[in-house]
Amino acid sequence: MSALEDFLTAKEEQNIVEAIRKAEKNTSGEIRVHIESTCEGNTLEHAMEVFHVLKMDNTRDQNGVLIYVAVNKREFVIYGDKGINDIVGETFWNSTRDVIASHFKKGHFANGLIEGIENAGEALSKHFPWTHDDIDELDNSISKG
Repeated sequence: MSALEDFLTAKEEQNIVEAIRKAEKNTSGEIRVHIESTCEGNTLEHAMEVFHVLKMDNTRDQNGVLIYVAVNKREFVIYGDKGINDIVGETFWNSTRDVIASHFKKGHFANGLIEGIENAGEALSKHFPWTHDDIDELDNSISKG
């Protein structure tokens, strides 16, 4: 098995997808998790490319949030689109990063991702609440590369 296959169990993946669904119930924002075995070059730059490939930059309110993980590189990035990023600022992302990192250091990868999703969902619901005309613009599944 590769590191990617060992990173999360099927049950953990289900729990993460459920956390995304739950977080998105109260917001027009979109949250995605993308996991790759590794990435070449700068992790942030690659996460930005993945953000575009997943069409996260096409949301109506520019309020998509990507949690990108490069397993073998032991790095992750939280990337928020302009709409949410301009509102919450760097301090929010740094605190969410620290929460995820603390779980990852203990080997609790699913818990870290779930807590990061919950934090992002809370911020999104505060600044981009769900409205009656809201549609789920992006797939909630975990994408892998």
